[in-house]
Amino acid sequence: MVSIVNSDRVLLDGPTFQNSPAWNIHPLMSSNIIIRNLNVRNPWYSQNGDGLDLESCKNVLIYNNTFDVGDDAICIKSGKDKDGRDRGIPTENVIIKNNTVYHAHGGFVIGSEMSGGVRNVHVSGATFIGTDIGLRFKTTRGRGGLIENIYISNIDMINIPAQAIGFNMFYEGNSPIVEDDQNADDEKRNDKKVPVTEETPTIRNIFFKNINVVSSHEALFIMGLAEMNIKNIVVENSTFDTKKALSIIDADGIQLKNIKFNYKEGKAVTIFNSKNVDLSTTEFKSATTPEIKIIGNESDKIKLPKAFDKKNVTSSKEVKKNAVIN
Repeated sequence: MVSIVNSDRVLLDGPTFQNSPAWNIHPLMSSNIIIRNLNVRNPWYSQNGDGLDLESCKNVLIYNNTFDVGDDAICIKSGKDKDGRDRGIPTENVIIKNNTVYHAHGGFVIGSEMSGGVRNVHVSGATFIGTDIGLRFKTTRGRGGLIENIYISNIDMINIPAQAIGFNMFYEGNSPIVEDDQNADDEKRNDKKVPVTEETPTIRNIFFKNINVVSSHEALFIMGLAEMNIKNIVVENSTFDTKKALSIIDADGIQLKNIKFNYKEGKAVTIFNSKNVDLSTTEFKSATTPEIKIIGNESDKIKLPKAFDKKNVTSSKEVKKNAVIN
């Protein structure tokens, strides 16, 4: 509905933007932008009814806004596939503070069109209420591009139907692992590595602090690619009160520092072909005994929570003998 292209020194302050035919507000290849005090609305059923899509922009402040939309609320993009790579303009130097999101597919989102790269983003003071996924990172093979140096703190969430924090580099594809409630016969899996090229996306150096989640479905889901693991994700000083806890797939360098998971069902952690995973200061609470499931011959250097009973760790036969550190 509102398209701002190749512009400098842009201020949006105060209006309500609603009922857009597709994306609501779309700054593109612009700089020195302030977006504040807006109400952005679309019906919950509006396909591609995003709130704010910031694409290939730099030096941006987004604060004190309210979103209730049909697709992603605050979404960071930088072009899709070859067009985005050829343009080569990342979204960078963005501060996002004190926003409230009600219905949306994602509260704060990067991707999936991130082929020009996204870097140097700080998000804080957000509240997500009934948002499908709280903090969402999505891409897929063919995109290329680099997401890095993202800092997220002081986020409150309640009634999140899917993941509080979700990373998916297999966007529009199935996970390479079969969950407890799925059937391998009718759920096609693909865990094969493909060559790394300019079409391979990269996600690294993402930091979370003071994330508080109540009455939600899944706390944390991290899924990279076999040929390009998600790297260096740190979550600290956070509490998750959810139905399910934690999955880590094709990742390298996952640190959970002083994290509490209060979950109701399933495994405490499922790990697939991931390494350098530090759960040593993580606390799991459930009505049943917490269990950890480790799969894949590339799983290695996994630090269990302190005093965790190793007999509650299930490893597939291909996992290395000394992969688990207690």
